[in-house]
Amino acid sequence: MLASAGILFAFEHTELAGKAVLLALLIGSIFSWSIIIAKASQLRAARKATLGFLKAFRSSTDPLDAYLAARPSGESPQAAVYQAGAKELCFHLTGSSTIDSTLASRIASARPIGETSMNSVRSAMERAVGEESLRLESNLIILATAVSGAPFLGLLGTVWGVMDAFSGIAQAGQASLAAMAPGVSGALITTVVGLLVAIPAMFGYNFLTTYTRSFIVETENFAAECAAVFEHRFTSPRS
Repeated sequence: MLASAGILFAFEHTELAGKAVLLALLIGSIFSWSIIIAKASQLRAARKATLGFLKAFRSSTDPLDAYLAARPSGESPQAAVYQAGAKELCFHLTGSSTIDSTLASRIASARPIGETSMNSVRSAMERAVGEESLRLESNLIILATAVSGAPFLGLLGTVWGVMDAFSGIAQAGQASLAAMAPGVSGALITTVVGLLVAIPAMFGYNFLTTYTRSFIVETENFAAECAAVFEHRFTSPRS
């Protein structure tokens, strides 16, 4: 109750510039929480989709089964990388990557591809890894900005408010604590709010960044695994 009363008292004595800073911090907080929730939901969906895709891919006898089934990659970065590699592979095997009723038979009768074609498949998957990395890391810069910028914005409001408070005291000719307290209290609230915006954003940014980086490494490892499977199956003579 005392803390709530103190915050309310401070807000009531905040100058116009301080209230503008508080409004900016409030908007920043809304953006930060929106990104934290959206990115957490995105990563959870990506993890779920990836587990399902990897189970299907690794249990299949033909590495192109998932591509021939025309399954959408959804939120899975690994599935998107696989789709890019499989599409390029089908093009080099059959001259077309279009999925139709004859693609499976054309792949079965195709000759093994050479090292140059396999390098093109690897390049396609590497590009897909880069695109998925950018997608997973999108909007994290806003959280980083909130972490570093909110305290300084709050401090700006505090310094401005203290300056106004002392200017008012000098003009009134009263230097008592009772005269100073409202203005100083109103000035300090912007620093408090700035920290309240930055701290959750910091925890959210650290968690999301760590999880995203591990996901990207897993995607890079899968790209290498998938390329090895394609190379073993489609570049060596079949009996």
